[in-house]
Amino acid sequence: MSGASFPLEAAGALVLVGGLLYAAVADLRTREVSDRLWQVVGSIGAVVGGALVAPGGLLPLALWAVAAALALEHLFPWDDALGERHAAQVPVLEVVAYVGALVAVGTCAARGGVGPSSVPIEVIALVVTVVLARALFELGVLYGGADAKALIVSGVLVPTFATPLLTAPAADLLLLHVLPFSLTLLTDAALLSVVVPLTLAVRNIVRGEFTFPRGFTSYTLDVAQLPHRFVWVRDHALGEDTLVDDVETSADDTRRRVEIARKLEAQGVRRVWVTPQLPFLVLLAAGTIAGLLVGNLLLDLFAAF
Repeated sequence: MSGASFPLEAAGALVLVGGLLYAAVADLRTREVSDRLWQVVGSIGAVVGGALVAPGGLLPLALWAVAAALALEHLFPWDDALGERHAAQVPVLEVVAYVGALVAVGTCAARGGVGPSSVPIEVIALVVTVVLARALFELGVLYGGADAKALIVSGVLVPTFATPLLTAPAADLLLLHVLPFSLTLLTDAALLSVVVPLTLAVRNIVRGEFTFPRGFTSYTLDVAQLPHRFVWVRDHALGEDTLVDDVETSADDTRRRVEIARKLEAQGVRRVWVTPQLPFLVLLAAGTIAGLLVGNLLLDLFAAF
């Protein structure tokens, strides 16, 4: 991280952390995150990234504009402007956008190499992040659109983060120069997710309700609290397959939990096993902070052993 670029990288990192923390709190409270948040922070990232690569010349700036446009098209509802009449053209236009960006960046890298005055590593990292986020969303690994948008925004605001704020093994620093930051925050989020089952296990042990393996994934809740908690009913004895349906919105989920609570109260059930609906955005926010502070936790573990 050069002295000249540090203020810009720091600004991008601060906006990313602030945006993800806001999104995580909103997701915890209502399970809804406004697209306006991603649009605002993504646009800020496009400007900051442009300023970061601009000293390299017109080509790096143009390539960043191409990569940023590919990212931002996922954050703005441009397809709504086409209307239902042209809805079939949307996938075609998206394929053209992806292919065009990949060809432009790949061709320039093949001819001029990778570097500040040719194809900045930030451009490659952003394109990789967008492709990764879209692939994980299509495969169902990132279940919600907000998760995929958060990952894309991370690539715009912090394409790479070569030097963590705290100490990191020297071997890590070599990889962090070329590793997209999105991969670091995803890896860190996955490792930090181990805290969730451990916390549930401790809670169940303290209450004398721990059983394996359910004690790592669920806890008991008063049925009267079901409408007010974002949880899934996971009690096999009560026929969980008939009590839990897929829902598309937060309001649908709330109505379903109200219905479940009524059924259980009618059966005389007072407590039921539930699994908390922990938004992945919370883990993404935690993974981002960990990545900025100490880098890639998985690489740190490998270096330690």
